[in-house]
Amino acid sequence: MKAMIGCLIGLVFGCDVATNLTHDAGDDWYPAWSPDGQRIAFASNRDGNDELYVMDDDGSNPTNLTQDAGRDLHPAWSPDGQRIAFMSNRDGNTKLYAMDADGSNLTRLTHDAGDDWYPAWSPDGQRIAFASNRDGNDELYAMDADGSNPTNLTHDAGDDWYLVRSPDGQRIAFVSRRDGNNEVYVMDADGSNPTNLTQDAGDDGYPAWSPDGQRIAFMSERDGNPELYVMDADGSNPTRLTQAVGRDWYSAWSPDGQRIAFVSERDGNAEIYVIAADGSSLIGDTLQ
Repeated sequence: MKAMIGCLIGLVFGCDVATNLTHDAGDDWYPAWSPDGQRIAFASNRDGNDELYVMDDDGSNPTNLTQDAGRDLHPAWSPDGQRIAFMSNRDGNTKLYAMDADGSNLTRLTHDAGDDWYPAWSPDGQRIAFASNRDGNDELYAMDADGSNPTNLTHDAGDDWYLVRSPDGQRIAFVSRRDGNNEVYVMDADGSNPTNLTQDAGDDGYPAWSPDGQRIAFMSERDGNPELYVMDADGSNPTRLTQAVGRDWYSAWSPDGQRIAFVSERDGNAEIYVIAADGSSLIGDTLQ
C-alpha cells in the first residue's frame, strides 16, 4: 500500500515501479543471480544474525544455506552455478569462503591476518578477485579459485574496496576513494590502466556489469538520496533508474539483461526488489 501511494504521488513528482521480492521483518541484502537466472542468493538477518539464503527469482521458496554465529555476507555464484563464494567473520576477522550451491562442502579460501571482502569470480571459474586490507589499506587482489597464488592488483594510497568483473573477464569495475570520495573506476583484469568513470560530488559505488558488458549499473548520491543509475561502460550517458524515499543500492543484473535486482529501504527496512533494466519502470518527471 505504501508503495502504491508513493507511486500515485510519483505520477506528479517522480517514482519507480519495482517489484518487492522479500517481505521479512529482518534486513535482506546482497542479491546475486544464479547463472541460469532461476535463483537469487542473498544475505539476511531474518533469523537473528547474518546468514546466506537462496530463493526462486520471483522471491518464493527462500532456503537457508548457512547457519553460523558469524556474519555471512555477499554471495557470489561460480560461473557454472555449482559453488557460491562469500565473506564471513565466523573465524574471527572477515575471510573468504566457498561452498556448494546447496550450502554443503564449506571451504575457507583466505588465511591472511587482514580482512578480505567481496569475492568476484572470473568467467572461466579459475580465479577470484577480492578486496583486502592485508597490506595496510584497502586494495584489490586476485587469487586462484582454491585461494592460492594471491596477486595484488591495485597500489594506491586511497582505498579501493569493491569490485566486479566484466562478463568477458577482461576488465574490473571497482570503487575507489583515491580522488577523495567514492567513485567508480575500471581497469584491466591485471590491474593496469585504471580509468575514472564517475566524477561527481556525491558518492558513487556498487557497480554491476550488464551481461553484454555494454553498461554498468551503480548507486549514486549525486541527487541527494542513494538511487540506482546505469551508464555506458565508458562512463557516458548516466541515467537514473530509481526514485524512492528510502535508499536504493547494491544492484545485480539478471543473466538475460532484462531485470536488475537491488536493495531498498523504501518500505522501512532493507529488502530485495527487482526493476526493469531499461528504465521503463520509472514514471513521472524524474530525469529533468
